[in-house]
Parts: sequence; C-alpha cells; structure tokens
Amino acid sequence: MIPDAVAAAALIILLFPMGYFLLASPAFLLVKLDIPPVTTLLRGMFNIHFRMMSVAGVIGAVAFIIAGRPLFATGIGLIAALAIWGRPRFMRQMDEQLRARDAGDANAVRQLRRLHWSGMLGNAALVGALLASIPYVAPST
Repeated sequence: MIPDAVAAAALIILLFPMGYFLLASPAFLLVKLDIPPVTTLLRGMFNIHFRMMSVAGVIGAVAFIIAGRPLFATGIGLIAALAIWGRPRFMRQMDEQLRARDAGDANAVRQLRRLHWSGMLGNAALVGALLASIPYVAPST
C-alpha cells in the first residue's frame, strides 16, 4: 500500500469508533441517569470509547508519519493524547458523580448529564474536524 493510502485508511479507521459513539451516545438522552444500570452502561461506553480512541489515534499518528504527513500526524497525535490523558480525568469525574448520586445528591444527575453532553459535543467536534480534513488526506490522482 502506498503511504497516502495508508494515511487515508488510518483516518477512516479512526472515524469508525468516533462515528459509532456519535450515533450511540444520544440514545442516553432518552433515559434518566438516576437508574444505576443505565449509568453503568453509559460509563462503560465512555470508557471503551476513550480506550479505542487512544489505540486508533496512536496507530493513525504512526500511519501519517509513515506517509510523510507530519502536520496530520500531529493532529491525530493530539486526538490520541486527549484520549489518553482525558480518560482518567473524565472517568474520575463520572465516578464522583455516580457516588454522589448514590449518596442522594440531587445535583449529581445533572452533573452526569453535563458530562454526557460534553463528551458527545467533544466527539462531534473531532468528527467534524476529521471529516473536513478528508479532502486534504485523500490520495491525489
């Protein structure tokens, strides 16, 4: 495979977990977050999303380096870094709110919803940026 094709493939592979999360996460807007099994599922979805973005981002950055595109490698590397370093912070905040909700804090459900929205909006912004970059990454003929 030529380097440009490898870079384009890496971008598409990176878009798959982001696209899944973009489509799956709004379903949680239809349910109450005071139901423990729902929040367990939501927490798991965020956890695996951060992990998938970490792995896919590192692989994508390496692919762009191989393709000789350091600017794109930096951008994808930043996405990977955001996922790697953002995951513990985000999950810690979610766990704190889950404990607060279980302890009876009425504001905790609102904070969980804010975390949910921030995760969805952050992912949507990254998907938009990656989709906008496709014309610059696609191999030219």
